[in-house]
Amino acid sequence: MPMIDVYAREDFFPPGTDRQLGEQLTFAVLRAEGVKNPGPFHLNNTAAYIHRMDPKGVHTAAENSPRTVRVQVITPPGALSRDGQKQLVREITDIVTKISGDPTQASRTWVLLTEAAEGGWGLAGTAFGKEEFAALAAKATAARAAGSS
Repeated sequence: MPMIDVYAREDFFPPGTDRQLGEQLTFAVLRAEGVKNPGPFHLNNTAAYIHRMDPKGVHTAAENSPRTVRVQVITPPGALSRDGQKQLVREITDIVTKISGDPTQASRTWVLLTEAAEGGWGLAGTAFGKEEFAALAAKATAARAAGSS
């Protein structure tokens, strides 16, 4: 159930690419988490928010209105292994670079991985921690097994 926030100048990504960006990023996160066959629960609860910003609202120490992109991925506790983190940063950078149409964009794409605190992931009124996620996974596995019988 990761959440992805992309912050970029409003003129950064070509018009009409938000869906492509969101879909590719969400599937990259699911792959990095080791989800081989995402079901409706994964697909409905992995979200990407594209924040298009006024170019005057983006700055670095070197310049005003740079063509930088910040992607923050918030995951439940323990969702990403170290290999998963490396894979995800690489894939996100590649996706942003490809969709931007600028082969030099990788050096200006920042990826921040944030893990929610134990019990700090809420959905449907429940503060999820490892115990609640384990129960949720067991329920999903049982439902899939029942559906394939």
